[in-house]
Amino acid sequence: MKLRRARILAVAALIATMATGCSLQQADSGNTVTVVVGYQSKTINTVTAGTLLRAKGFLEQRLNALTAKGGPKYRVEWQDYDTGAPITAQMVAQKIDIGSMGDYPLLINGSRTSADPHTATELVSVTGYQPKGSLNMVVTAPNSTATSVNDLAGQKVSSSIGSASDGTLRQALQRAGLDPAHGVDVLNQQPQIGASALESGQVRALSQFVAWPGLLVFQNRAKLLYDGAELNVPTFHGVVARRDYTSRHPEVLDAFLQAQLDATDFLHAQPLQAAQVVADHSGLPPEVVYLYNGPGGTSFDTPIKPQLIQAFKGDVPYLKSIGNFADFDIDKFVDDAPLRKVFGERNIDYDAAVGNFADPAPITGTDPSGAAVDNAALAGEIWYDGQPSATPTADPTSLLRAVKVARTQGKKIRAAYVPDSETGTRWFADKAQWVQTGDTYLPFITPAAVRRYLDQHPGAAAVSYDQAIGGVRS
Repeated sequence: MKLRRARILAVAALIATMATGCSLQQADSGNTVTVVVGYQSKTINTVTAGTLLRAKGFLEQRLNALTAKGGPKYRVEWQDYDTGAPITAQMVAQKIDIGSMGDYPLLINGSRTSADPHTATELVSVTGYQPKGSLNMVVTAPNSTATSVNDLAGQKVSSSIGSASDGTLRQALQRAGLDPAHGVDVLNQQPQIGASALESGQVRALSQFVAWPGLLVFQNRAKLLYDGAELNVPTFHGVVARRDYTSRHPEVLDAFLQAQLDATDFLHAQPLQAAQVVADHSGLPPEVVYLYNGPGGTSFDTPIKPQLIQAFKGDVPYLKSIGNFADFDIDKFVDDAPLRKVFGERNIDYDAAVGNFADPAPITGTDPSGAAVDNAALAGEIWYDGQPSATPTADPTSLLRAVKVARTQGKKIRAAYVPDSETGTRWFADKAQWVQTGDTYLPFITPAAVRRYLDQHPGAAAVSYDQAIGGVRS
């Protein structure tokens, strides 16, 4: 009789669990609450809600603290994906509770989950943003003769349909007077497939999101053709959470946002160490991670800022044009109340943070020459091998001078970073295209940018990186 009663109770519990819309994978087991987090280890502008967060154990620490205060036990399950689309699919299936992805996938996430209250999600924080949109770029093969997106007319280009990189490509083509639907053959491919297609010559160019453009250029497998910053439209990555889950476990969302702030603080305080951690857990070269995660790269800041939401809404026409989007209430999708609460718990003024659109962690310090590094638009960095932190430089000419000295002294440089003179996009100094004007050297990251500058400054001349180093005055 007792066995029969136990079976009846077990079946009743299972039915109750299914009735709540909670997947069997996520059902609380005994006194243990499970939270499933979807992230993208190689999309490194989500690291504060993914790779870095997981590697440092900040979320588990926050949840363990709740257990120590008398709460239940918590278990975190991490699921790594290449893009945001499978994370959204798993959230629709109620198998992921919290996920991070780029702005276009975030919109698709909100659209596809909104129809069912058990799957409906909300945007709860930002991981990182770029005010002008340089997180998406178009690259070509190293031997390509293309110098602008106009040269892609009639060609095959690889991208991931529905991603921010594809939106960037289509906007760039439209501004160049090309019809994205007919003037260019866009192939829908995962980033790694597109990279292989570019190398094999199956496509003329590859449009992708971070960290793929920087990775391929760093590895000499591609060169940069177009910088998304030319569109001058903010791009960002953020965190979504299922309302059904967070309504039952608000303390988990609170712990997640606290942990995300922990990861953000760590990245700002120890940027080079953070880049090494992300590299170790993503398989990306640390020099590439630091390109984006270092000072002057992505703005890692959690508040949901109005400029980002305005750009967010501007992405809707593109998503509708590819038939990948159903209207939903974006204003209701955005919910910063949980993040406001976390800021309040830390005695941080959330409204002041929302109102500040400047880089929260610009490059500062002292140049090797002794000059103060105080102009974010010009500041760069040199990563000397064996050093615990990168060395700031006041401007590109100063960086060249420091590299020249390092070569003379036999010091090894792992990477040097400079801001593009037109857009401010952080890039590898040795992969930039340099222009000399008098005793000043200016870096540009695309051939089109160099051409624009030379057209406006007849006395300037294009030089190679080594020529610039050799010519700079010591």
